[in-house]
Amino acid sequence: MNRHAVYFTGPRKAEVRQEPAPELRPGTVLVQSVYSAISPGTELMIYRGNAPDDLPADASITALTGGLSFPLKYGYAAVGNVISLGKGVDPSWEKQRVFAFNPHETRFLASPADLVRIPDGISWEEATFLANMETAVNFVHDGRPLLGELVVVIGQGVVGLLTTMLLRLFPLAGLVTLEPFPRRREVSLSIGADASLDPSTAGAPGEIIAALEKMGAIDRADLVYELSGSPDALNLALIATGACGRIIIGSWYGKKQATLDLGGRFHRSRIEIKSSQVSTVDPRLSGRWSKSRRLSIALEMLAKVSPAALVTHRFSITDATRAYELLDTHPDDAIQVLLDHRSPEGA
Repeated sequence: MNRHAVYFTGPRKAEVRQEPAPELRPGTVLVQSVYSAISPGTELMIYRGNAPDDLPADASITALTGGLSFPLKYGYAAVGNVISLGKGVDPSWEKQRVFAFNPHETRFLASPADLVRIPDGISWEEATFLANMETAVNFVHDGRPLLGELVVVIGQGVVGLLTTMLLRLFPLAGLVTLEPFPRRREVSLSIGADASLDPSTAGAPGEIIAALEKMGAIDRADLVYELSGSPDALNLALIATGACGRIIIGSWYGKKQATLDLGGRFHRSRIEIKSSQVSTVDPRLSGRWSKSRRLSIALEMLAKVSPAALVTHRFSITDATRAYELLDTHPDDAIQVLLDHRSPEGA
């Protein structure tokens, strides 16, 4: 029995390889994939060769314990059916629909401890968003938005839009999003942003401040999320944040460097800048929050906000090369891209 798997072999080179499927081992299950979601942030950074190759892929995920140097398999949003059980596995896992933090492979082995059962009310498409929804939940936890605050989200890719969906559930005074691509701005407005502006224009700083003032700002935004993946956006975040405000950096810049203008109002503004990454829980919450509790909340949020409408493209896994080329060269056309593992050639 063979499987298809996506490999990154060099900058802007993705290959689909056929290889032997893994054999069952005691304590493991075999999963037949249905879909896997491409992360247009992290995966494109790896695809483009911008990820630091001296870092582990993700030490907190069993399937991603290797490094980031080429060649490598990467991905962390696979959904499928359990089709075989290894010795010692609880029979209740048989034929279960599951989510796994696993690379793009048509079949894979996993320990039940590394799988998440997909509830009946969540579709396959919605389930592919679980990893990014957990990231969005983590951003909200780290930012701690308060009733009546003004919030800005820079970047309306998949994670940015999911974060906007969650923030819209709060009784905020106003929610402004920034995104250069018109299609994503339209989606942002449709899911509840009060204003969605183009940050690439020369007048963007003034437009952001004016939008916040229209929503009642005395001194710009209380909370700003930088989720665009662009280090240049950090200076825009500083402009948008009021005195004593908070900036949450959820972007991973990889090898890209940030040049910050800290010589102006930042020096006297007591602005807090904090990194946020989903592999850990905010230490201030760790007494009562665990990663499993956060993940269960992310599942609940999938059912609540139904993000399947963010899926814009589906490709067979055997056509994955075209999927990455689309995201790389036409990010204005695509939001969430799925790889479909159900076609005969991808089985």
